[in-house]
Amino acid sequence: MPQPDPAALDFLLSRRSRPHKTLADPVPDRAALDPILTAALRAPDHGKLEPWRLIVLERAALMRLAELVSTRGEALGRAPEEIDKQRSQYANGGLAVAVVCTPVEHPKVPRVEQVLSSGAVCLQLLNAALASGWGANWLTGWACHDETFAREGLGLEPHELVAGLIHIGTETSAPPDRPRPDMAAKISWVLE
Repeated sequence: MPQPDPAALDFLLSRRSRPHKTLADPVPDRAALDPILTAALRAPDHGKLEPWRLIVLERAALMRLAELVSTRGEALGRAPEEIDKQRSQYANGGLAVAVVCTPVEHPKVPRVEQVLSSGAVCLQLLNAALASGWGANWLTGWACHDETFAREGLGLEPHELVAGLIHIGTETSAPPDRPRPDMAAKISWVLE
C-alpha cells in the first residue's frame, strides 16, 4: 500500500508562482540556495544524460544583462515598450537561475525528451524555492531566445538554449490565486 505524503501533496495542490515584480531582497545566499539547486538537479532525466546546466545570476550579472537587453532590443527593432518590459525583468531582480538545455546526440533519447527534462529542472527549481519559503517565478522572454543575447550574455554554445529563468527572492505581496484549468475539459480517460 502506498505511503502518502499529505504535506507534499498539499504543497503541490496550493503552490503558486510569485510575480517577479513582487520579489525583493533579501535573496537566498549560497547556503540557502544549495538545497534548492540540489533538488532541481533531481529532475527526471531519461538515459542519465544530464542535458542541462544552471547559471546563478546575482545582482551585478542581472544588471549587465539588463543593459544587453536594451542593446539587443534596439538592434532587433523591438518596440520600446517590449524592451522596457524585458529589461525590467533583469534590472529589478536580485537573483535568478538560468536553466540551460544542453542536448546531446543519443540513439535512444531524442532531443525533445532532453528539452522536456530541462523544463522539469525549471519546475523542480521553482517548487524547491517556493517550498523553502522564498518567492519564485519562471520566466523567459524574447531576449532568452535571441542567439546573440544567449551567447554574449550567458555564454551559451550554439546548440544550447535557455529553458527558463527562475527568479528567487523575498515575496513582498501575496498574489491572488488565478483561475485553474477545468479538469473535465483537460482530462480524458481511455477505458479500453
